[in-house]
Amino acid sequence: MADIPDPLPPQTHAQPFQTRADLGRALREKCKRGNHAAWEAPADRRDPIDILIEQGEYRLPELLPLRYARMKASPFAFLRGSAAVMAADLAGTPSTGLLVQAAGDCHCLNFGGFATPERRLSFDINDFDETAVAPWEWDLKRLATSFAVATLGEFDKATRRGLAESVGGGYRSMMAEIAAASILETWYRVQSLDDGNAARSIGLDPASVAKADRQLKHRPMLITIEHSDGPAPKLTDKLPDLYHPPANALPEFLAGVEALLEAYRQSLIPERRILIERYRFADAAYKVVGVGSVGTMCGVALMASGDGETLQLQFKEADASVLEAFSKPSPYANHGERVVRGQRLLQAASDILLGFGKGPRGRDFYVRQLRDAKIKPVLDGLSSRGYRRYAWTCGEVLARAHARSADAVVLSGYLGRSETFDQAVGQFAMDYARQTESDHAALLDAIKSGRVPVTPQDS
Repeated sequence: MADIPDPLPPQTHAQPFQTRADLGRALREKCKRGNHAAWEAPADRRDPIDILIEQGEYRLPELLPLRYARMKASPFAFLRGSAAVMAADLAGTPSTGLLVQAAGDCHCLNFGGFATPERRLSFDINDFDETAVAPWEWDLKRLATSFAVATLGEFDKATRRGLAESVGGGYRSMMAEIAAASILETWYRVQSLDDGNAARSIGLDPASVAKADRQLKHRPMLITIEHSDGPAPKLTDKLPDLYHPPANALPEFLAGVEALLEAYRQSLIPERRILIERYRFADAAYKVVGVGSVGTMCGVALMASGDGETLQLQFKEADASVLEAFSKPSPYANHGERVVRGQRLLQAASDILLGFGKGPRGRDFYVRQLRDAKIKPVLDGLSSRGYRRYAWTCGEVLARAHARSADAVVLSGYLGRSETFDQAVGQFAMDYARQTESDHAALLDAIKSGRVPVTPQDS
C-alpha cells in the first residue's frame, strides 16, 4: 500500500525553547536570509501562457474568455490570476525547508474582515483554494510581491519596495511576539475589528467596518442575493456574475447540486448538520467570482425553511492546489476537504457551516455561507502611509496563520531582530514585479494573436 502523506507539518514544540531557537538560527547556514532577495528567471522557465492554457483544460470553456479578459486589465490582475505561474517560479527560490499550512494564493486582496461564529468582526486571510503544506517563504514572497505590483504607476520604486519590506517586517515582528507567548494564547489570537480605531490602524476604512457591524447586529448574517418570494423561491439571474444553466441543462445541474448538498451535510459535525437540515434546497445558479477562480465551477445554492426564511450557500470547485506539484501532495481524496482542513488550520475563526462533497460532473467542492458582514479592503486611492499600515498588518496576520501549523520559536530564531530578511523580501518583490509586467505583456500578445480567447464585454 502506498504511503499516505502526513496532512500536517511536523511539530517541534515539545523541545525546550532554547533548543528550538537554536534550530532556527542554525538554518541561516543552510539558507542565508539575504539569499531570499534572489530572483532571476531560469533559462528553462516555462512559458507562463502555456501554464495558464494548461490550467484552462480543466475549467469551464465558456468562462475562459472572461478569465483572460479580467487578467488582461493590469499586471496586478495578471498576478491575481496566475498563482500557478508564480508557484512554479517560487519552487526554484531559496528555502529553509520549514513547512507550514500555506494559503497558496496570498496576495493583498485575499485578506478582509468578516464575522466570527461569536458574531464579532475580525481581519484575516479569506481565500484558501490553493492551501497546501508548503514552505512558509512562498506565501510571504507572493504577498510582498502583490504590494509591489498593485502600486505600479502609483508610487515610486522606493515606496513600493518599502511596502514589500513592511510585509516582511510585520511578519517578522509578529512571529517574535508569538514566539514569546504561550501555545494556547497563540492559538486563540485574533485580529479584532471591533471599532473604527482598529480599522484605521490597519489601513481599512472605518466607515466600512461600522456598516458591517450594523449589519451584523441588526440583520441576518447572509448576503442578500435577489430571488423570488413564495413557497418555492428562485434566484434571479444577474449577468455575467449570476446565472442559471440553459433550460436543457438545468435539471442535471440542479440534481448535481442537490447531491452535493447531501454529501456536504455528511461532512458537518452533528450540531451543524442539524442546523443545515432546518432548510430545504430551493434553487441554484452559477456564480462567477474573482480572477483566478474564473472557469472553475462556482455557484450559489438557495435554501429555504418552512416559513420562507432563506439561506445562501456558496459552493466552489476545488482542484489540486497549484503548490502540490512542487511540495507535498494532498492526503485527502476530495480537494474540497483539503480546502476545508487548510482553512480551519489557518484561520483564527472559520465559518461554522464550512464543509465539502462531490458535486455536478463528479467534481470536488467545498461549501460555505455567503455573509454580509464581509469587509473587502479598498486600496484605490489609499495613501502611501495607509498602504504601509495595511502591508504591515497583512504580514502580521500571515505570521499568525503560519504559527498555527509551524513553530514560531524556530521561525523567529531564523528571522532574527534585524531588517536583513525584510530587505531581502523587498528586493525579491521588486524583481518579481518586473517579471509580472513581462508576463502580463506576454498575455496581451497572446490575446492579440488569438492564442487565448477574450470576451468583448470585459475587454
